[in-house]
Amino acid sequence: MTHVAETLPRTPESAATARRLVRIALSAWGLEELADDGALIVSELVSNAVHHARSRCIRVSVTRPGAARVRLSVVDKSMKLPEPRESGEGDVDGRGLMLVAVLAADWGAELLPWGKRVWVELHGKERG
Repeated sequence: MTHVAETLPRTPESAATARRLVRIALSAWGLEELADDGALIVSELVSNAVHHARSRCIRVSVTRPGAARVRLSVVDKSMKLPEPRESGEGDVDGRGLMLVAVLAADWGAELLPWGKRVWVELHGKERG
């Protein structure tokens, strides 16, 4: 198994399901060291999709493109790409993408014909 995905309702509760999906996949692949960062990142991506997208569902995927590499993605039907922004001292939100950028090896977003995919890549320890 090198790919798992699930379609979830666009509700705040889906973040918990997405975290579970990430943790289960990483455990199955022996990449538990990425589980905490992966769970936090997927929560941020799902929260952004819940807040900004206008479709009934989102798609969460966990892919293993390499022995110690994992790609998380969230797909929704919004055509608006995420933009990191500076948050003020009193702001209660707006820091999620900055957090993602710090924790991830790489991240980005791409438009699809009917929406967008926001993805994050995490790198674990190479085992020899």
